[in-house]
Amino acid sequence: MQKNWLLVVAVLLVLAVFVLAGCTSSTSPDVYNSNQQEGIWVTGNGKVAAVPDIANLSLGIEAQETSVTEAQNEAAITMDRVMTALKSGGIADKDIQTQYFSIQQVTRWDRDKEKEITIGYRVTNMVTAKIRDITKTGSIIDAVAEAGGDLTRIDNISFSIDDPSQYRNEARDKAVVDAKTKAEHLATLNGVKLGKPIYISESVYYPVYRPPTKVEEAAPVTPISPGELEISLDVQIVYAILE
Repeated sequence: MQKNWLLVVAVLLVLAVFVLAGCTSSTSPDVYNSNQQEGIWVTGNGKVAAVPDIANLSLGIEAQETSVTEAQNEAAITMDRVMTALKSGGIADKDIQTQYFSIQQVTRWDRDKEKEITIGYRVTNMVTAKIRDITKTGSIIDAVAEAGGDLTRIDNISFSIDDPSQYRNEARDKAVVDAKTKAEHLATLNGVKLGKPIYISESVYYPVYRPPTKVEEAAPVTPISPGELEISLDVQIVYAILE
């Protein structure tokens, strides 16, 4: 009698497990799909124009001689003069960083010997200099060119903002307003009421434009125009739909 009772209990437990498993598998997908499909999804954009206050200059020297020692010595002496010019222009040591240094063998094809022959060695030393007083950019370029002479190399110049947080906040405010305006319009078109945001994400696009540098030979100082930067920010917001 006791064995029969235990058997009945075991059968009931097995049936209960199957029932619970069936309920779980049938309800989970509905909850998942509901969360993924509900709400009004919009993307808002905000843009702010800002005047750069930092100039980033990539510059250096390139020396070539018949031996490594000669090329390296010439490069070291000339680069020392360039560094002095940078510091005299008010650029701090922390704002000067070595970007590239190399010693390369220079060769040419010898037709008689039918092989490459070494004709010298080239030493290149490039640094990046952050100019915090942007009005001095032109005069610093001129000072570097004079200090480096024919060995001077200036790769490029770019402009940035030291602390863009204020402009990003302004762009964010505009982006949120833009998103809400779109969501309210969508809600009105579809005859529903707009609820609170249930999801928010942000992405920032911060381009650094490199406007063309205008150089006039007769000008006493090389003129540099930093122009404007545009800080753009997107927000994606999902609003709940009220019944």
